[in-house]
Amino acid sequence: MLAKNRVALVTGGSRGIGRAVTEALLAEGANVVITGRDPEKGAIALKEMGGGDNIHFVAGDARVREDVEGWVDAATAAFGQVDILVNNAGGSSGFALLEDLSDDAWQEANSWILNSAFWATRKVLKPMRERGWGRIVGISSVEGKSYGQPTAGHYTVFKHALNAFAKATAVEYSPYGITSNVICPGAVETDLMQVTGRSAAEASGLTYEEFLGAYAEKTLTKKLNTVEEVAAVAMLLVSPAGAGITGAAINVDGGTMPY
Repeated sequence: MLAKNRVALVTGGSRGIGRAVTEALLAEGANVVITGRDPEKGAIALKEMGGGDNIHFVAGDARVREDVEGWVDAATAAFGQVDILVNNAGGSSGFALLEDLSDDAWQEANSWILNSAFWATRKVLKPMRERGWGRIVGISSVEGKSYGQPTAGHYTVFKHALNAFAKATAVEYSPYGITSNVICPGAVETDLMQVTGRSAAEASGLTYEEFLGAYAEKTLTKKLNTVEEVAAVAMLLVSPAGAGITGAAINVDGGTMPY
């Protein structure tokens, strides 16, 4: 159980994994600020989740430093502080073999996956350290532990880097009551997957169904994971029971990865 009135900031929280984590946090009595690029989708998400005054939406782009830092300011203004940061926003586009990969696609993946987590984390660390408590969870990927998808080199590189960033944060801040971990899901069919996954599949000469099927076949369970399964692990990490877990990269992948 979370302590009463914990404040969470979930980037990209209006849909997919971020939405599932947000719903789980609300169910535990947290106050939550979610972010996204589309105010209309944000408004719809707020209405559907029915969190009342306990949830706010702030628009912005995870690829823009000023927007990300503004999210932390908005959460602090709304609820007084940020106790829990879930760095969920992250993706890539422009899928291609490395010889054809554009500078724009590379830099976008860097900002979307790694820089966004750095900007948000940097902003919350000092206040968390001063209070002696904080929870930081990054949503990474099995591709952050392997390289199994041609044409997704940029995505893979920066998911690996996100894992390393979470470890670096844990090394520096765990003595101050702040834990830092990442979750590495296998393929989960979210709204974002339906967009980026189709692009990645096309770049690899696969249909979208073949692309998803290949991920399912790699698992021991022979099925894709769900957003609820990822959210359950996130809730462990931010709870008092997860206080002893830091610097970890935890798989929710149906047994895909060997470590």
